[in-house]
Amino acid sequence: MAQDWSATEVAATVADYLEMLSEELRGRLFNKAEHNRRLQLLLNNRSGQAIEFKHANISAVMIEFGLPYIDGYKPRGNYQELLRTEVLAQLSGSTDVERIAASVVEAPAEVIETVVDVADVFVDPPTRELPRAAYERRSTTPVVRQINYLERESQNRSLGRAGELFALDAEHRRLWSAGARRLADAVEHVSATQGDGLGYDIRSFEMDGRERLIEVKTTAFGAMTPFFASANEVATSEALPSFHLYRVFKFRRAPRIFVLPGSLKQSCTLDPVQFRASIA
Repeated sequence: MAQDWSATEVAATVADYLEMLSEELRGRLFNKAEHNRRLQLLLNNRSGQAIEFKHANISAVMIEFGLPYIDGYKPRGNYQELLRTEVLAQLSGSTDVERIAASVVEAPAEVIETVVDVADVFVDPPTRELPRAAYERRSTTPVVRQINYLERESQNRSLGRAGELFALDAEHRRLWSAGARRLADAVEHVSATQGDGLGYDIRSFEMDGRERLIEVKTTAFGAMTPFFASANEVATSEALPSFHLYRVFKFRRAPRIFVLPGSLKQSCTLDPVQFRASIA
């Protein structure tokens, strides 16, 4: 039976993870395999696979703290409390992860056209191992950290609009390439033409002419990054069977889309995170 990770091992692994994350957020290349090999020399006979699993645990902690995770280390829960404590301690120290994350989530986004082959844009939804796939702004949970950078990114209007235009173009191309050119030309960016209170951003169509109503959520980070949904958007997904959530991810590097059709309560775990307070 494998021994629990010691405090020294956890500290070294967290430091290595944060170093890689800093490089990724800066857009710099780094070698994960080389990092893994170097880390094995510092640990107590831990295999490369065990280290990768621990890195995936750290990804889950990073999301819990409202920070991006390293693309390729899919978030895995069920981590030891020591790991969570160590991540928090190192984030509170001299790391520059939060400074870089702030600059990334607040940066203006350029509009990107889809590739000609729209089949490259749409991908299957990820298999969720993290229990929190979406957050609904309605109630509250204990605040772990002062700043949630993932929520701050969701408020980046430039990124949100660029993601909507990317999805709009992808929808047009999806229908056009399938021969439904009349429907393609009728796709409407309703959040721009009618306002953003409808609970969806794009009015598109199925091949048979039925409506496909699309809410777009965009992130610069990986597919497992949580998104934030308003109470209106959740209610709309319940009320309208034609509702589809388009999750645009890796937007600033190689944007892709996965689709969650129907009720968000069925496709996601909604974690309430905030109250709206009025004077009594």
